[in-house]
Amino acid sequence: MTRPLHDCRLYGIIDLGYVEARDTARIAAQMIEGGVDLIQLRGKNNLLDELVDLSGELHALTAKSSTPLIVNDHAEIARRVAVEGVHVGQDDDLIEIVRQKAARDILIGKSTHSLEQARAAQREGADYVGFGPVFATPTKPDYVPIGLEDIRRVHAEVNLPIFCIGGINIDNLQSVIDAGAKRVVMVSALLKAHNIVDYARCATDMLA
Repeated sequence: MTRPLHDCRLYGIIDLGYVEARDTARIAAQMIEGGVDLIQLRGKNNLLDELVDLSGELHALTAKSSTPLIVNDHAEIARRVAVEGVHVGQDDDLIEIVRQKAARDILIGKSTHSLEQARAAQREGADYVGFGPVFATPTKPDYVPIGLEDIRRVHAEVNLPIFCIGGINIDNLQSVIDAGAKRVVMVSALLKAHNIVDYARCATDMLA
């Protein structure tokens, strides 16, 4: 039984643009030890078969700690590996199509960059939304930051778990929490941390 989405606070993304494929299991283990509640594997430039293999390796690890494993973009992976979910962007398949491709009951998250997109994702049947980028982020340099001002409003208007994302790190996390966030995603801050376990523990303490 994996951890329920509503109980998740810190969402860690293992981005293969930052880390080598051979290091993913070690990083996932450190994230889990540090208290990361939900892990996503993101490999924008990797072959599907490679992502399937990595997802299988990671899922063997995450399942032991009841940590949901989400894969980015590819519903096909969910047909071949027992991952808990798929995350899609605005330009990817519609949620209904993702569910059909997965051919089983999975979590589906959607990236949103405005209040209207967050509302639309809820109407479309998303299980959770990513909301951002809150700050400028090297992961998505083409996206204009949306700032802090709509965080409280999106929580009032969208009745789903909302994970704020984009340039969030330990130094600015309190400002995101003060703006109304309950859940956040960390990517480069976590992956580049001197000690991933300690960094994640610090973030989970702040989000508790």
